[in-house]
Amino acid sequence: MRPLTLYRRPDMIAQYRKQFNASFSEEKYRKLILALQKGYTKIPFRVAETPVFIPASLKEQLVAAGEDIINLIKGPDFIASTQNAIPVQWNVPGENSHPHFLTFDFGVCKDEQGKLTPKLIEMQGFPSLYGFQAVLGKAYKSTFKLPENLTPYFGGMDEGEYIDLLKKVIVGPNQPHEVALMDLDAPNQKTAIDFFMTQALLGIKILSLTDIFKEGNELFYREGEQKIRLRRIYNRLIFDEIAGQIGLFKESFDPRAELDIEWITHPNWFYRISKYTMPFLKSRFVPETIFLNTLKSTPPDLENYVLKPLFSFAGMGVIIDVKASDIHGIPDPENWILQKKVAYEPVVQAPDGGVKVEIRLMYLWPEGEAPRLCINLARLSRGKMIGVRYNQDFDWVGGTIGLMEQ
Repeated sequence: MRPLTLYRRPDMIAQYRKQFNASFSEEKYRKLILALQKGYTKIPFRVAETPVFIPASLKEQLVAAGEDIINLIKGPDFIASTQNAIPVQWNVPGENSHPHFLTFDFGVCKDEQGKLTPKLIEMQGFPSLYGFQAVLGKAYKSTFKLPENLTPYFGGMDEGEYIDLLKKVIVGPNQPHEVALMDLDAPNQKTAIDFFMTQALLGIKILSLTDIFKEGNELFYREGEQKIRLRRIYNRLIFDEIAGQIGLFKESFDPRAELDIEWITHPNWFYRISKYTMPFLKSRFVPETIFLNTLKSTPPDLENYVLKPLFSFAGMGVIIDVKASDIHGIPDPENWILQKKVAYEPVVQAPDGGVKVEIRLMYLWPEGEAPRLCINLARLSRGKMIGVRYNQDFDWVGGTIGLMEQ
């Protein structure tokens, strides 16, 4: 094991970090991965060696930052102002009044006083690893014998309450076999382990798009010789990712048709709550963001900006080192945003130095109730960007979870 490097950084609950690093071993890390995979499948993405210990002051700011965004989403003008976010070819009928899931990604930065503060990076009205994160938090605590007072949950929630709320949102009044988690090729997706864990928690079906067929305006799947009607689809399918495979709809069903099905969450919210939303946000936790087609003049300090396509995922297409020629060369500026760069602070102390961190707040929004901040996801990075493809040659990076004192 490498020696611990000591240096001064803003505090991420130093006592837990010191204890964790001192007792860390590669053997414990291997046990963590084996415990997560047992009974499920091999994890194709990198799980980090460590959780993140989130101090109370940062937690309070994260909660406040999330509330700023939710206030915008719940505002009377939000639907009208985001109507153009939905591509015409992917507009699905039957949209409900709000998404069932909200996820907000914040980079952990340092303010002018040297204190930790979150800055918004991305947002989605789409589910994330809601099953996996619950299991991951428990696995870290068990494998590394972490204190019982540490929790990945917000607002006094515990694991049982979280699973009950997850079931309420996804299954609702239906029988679990009437609800399907759907993706293009669900069992072979990169996040399939989350699918399997969600199934274990809730009892719902996991179906690929082509496992489902339509009769009239109703959807069904087969279980042996039995035909079973679906009442709800827990949607994990990103339509833009199948743009060249629309022929699959002929083998199954077209999600854009008028269907007697309840979407959890409705596909339109994937577009409404996205990078498209960021220019409308005015908050100390949100970097300056502008639609490229409304840019009146090119900023003289382009090195402090990043250029992002509105409709891309996992960092694809993002231009970090922006030049004026990049801006002038974009043929569809209405589909791009120019955003002030966020300076991540390497606040997580690995054995050989600091690591940058991003924290995703994960909300559940039951019908007829207020959205509730439940759990989190964290990602560690040493590369220029957060994400697996930018950190392939490093350790102490990857997906993890934030633990907080309760």
